[in-house]
Amino acid sequence: MFQGTSSNVGKSILCAGFCRILQQLGYSVAPFKAQNMALNSYVTTSGHEMGMAQAVQAGACGITPDVLMNPVLLKPSAGMGTQVVVLGKPAGHMNLETYSEFKARLREVIHDSYHTLAGQYDFIVIEGAGSPAEVNLKDGDLTNMHMAHLAQAPVIIVGDIDKGGVYAHFAGTFDLLDDREQKRTAGFIINKFRGHRELLEPANRFIEERTGRKIFGVVPWIENLGLPDEDSVEFKKRVDKNIEIKPQTLNIALIDLPHISNFTDFDALESEPDVNLFATSRPGDLERADMVIIPGSKNTVWDLDFIRQKGLDKAIKNCANQDIMVVGICAGFQVLGNEIKDPGMVESKTPRVPGLGLLDMTTTMGEGKHLTRVEGRCLEGDIPVSGYEIHHGESSIKGSPFIVNQDGQMLGSHRHDKPVWGTYIHGIFHGMEFRTFILNKIRKKKGLPIPGVGGNVYDPEKALSRLAAILEENTDITSLLHLLGIKS
Repeated sequence: MFQGTSSNVGKSILCAGFCRILQQLGYSVAPFKAQNMALNSYVTTSGHEMGMAQAVQAGACGITPDVLMNPVLLKPSAGMGTQVVVLGKPAGHMNLETYSEFKARLREVIHDSYHTLAGQYDFIVIEGAGSPAEVNLKDGDLTNMHMAHLAQAPVIIVGDIDKGGVYAHFAGTFDLLDDREQKRTAGFIINKFRGHRELLEPANRFIEERTGRKIFGVVPWIENLGLPDEDSVEFKKRVDKNIEIKPQTLNIALIDLPHISNFTDFDALESEPDVNLFATSRPGDLERADMVIIPGSKNTVWDLDFIRQKGLDKAIKNCANQDIMVVGICAGFQVLGNEIKDPGMVESKTPRVPGLGLLDMTTTMGEGKHLTRVEGRCLEGDIPVSGYEIHHGESSIKGSPFIVNQDGQMLGSHRHDKPVWGTYIHGIFHGMEFRTFILNKIRKKKGLPIPGVGGNVYDPEKALSRLAAILEENTDITSLLHLLGIKS
């Protein structure tokens, strides 16, 4: 089990890498995270919602993502509490008090999910959440030492040295664990290191002598890994910073919504060598871009209000009028329509709000949640598309169809007089053919070179194998495997 000194220390990535190492050794392995708080989610082939991180980890194991790998998913909704997703389906919005009462029922769900997986695979790689030393949360713990004891798993505590203070974090975390938890802890891994490793040796020895636990490795900062981030922490660091408009590239502005979700939809765009993708909430940045994207959101109506408060609505319309491509994905698609109705106050306290009016459609929110994998075609160019849908609400689309499913149902629309289109499909840019088709429109307009046949392939598989190789080189993998009873 990998736990952390805090959130965002790299637990998810290390779990994925270790999953791939075990898979490469010929073992059957699956990931597990009892409770995940994230707006980055994934829809399984059975139509269940789970954390994106565990879906990526399942890919590292060479298996199909299963909701048992993340039985509880929390999706914060400002002003509406937190949506609690249990075994892939919404169980309602809850505040802290109601969720605390609900937790007792979740223990059984978590235990059953874990034991079912453990009965199917040789090994389970478990990810914790936050820190096991958050003393105010230990009584209700579902995800950290509670899971470690349940699984009888050796615990590796991960620290992010790039944040500073990693040795204090290690010592403090270990000191705040009780005797049973300390016995469960096998050691530490330093993550995100930039520099000469030998400089750390005195401090490493100090921690090992102080705690009696081994430092299993120092993992370097990995540039351009090409795997989705679990949450928006790293994404938010980039917002409105160092925005440079480059004349010989495709400059794509991604609007930074307060409740942005599934921002990994755009990882594949960043993998293109001639794409400059930047996140911004400044109106002036949009009109300097070649394409503007309104992404998904957990609170569509709230974020539409944010768009208006910032003056982004006028900038978006100006872009459409100036022949700059405007794209809406999921909530962004809804925002581009004429109106959003929320009579049941599902996502807000506003029963209806006008949209931007760039697409002829009306959306009505409802309690039901649409969760499905989809395949279809972009009618322009007759190009296959695929991905998944996660949204509340149904849209009455009167505009021109742009994307349809196999039954001819409209999954996206566009305009003929302006470069505006939208769709409900998350992950649509991961398909190379569709991505190339859209980007080539902008390349032709700017007079930029058109890539050869095949284009740039977005390939998480290569990234996972690269990650495994980096971990094998920079950790004591033999000792880690010995913890599992694997003799080299």
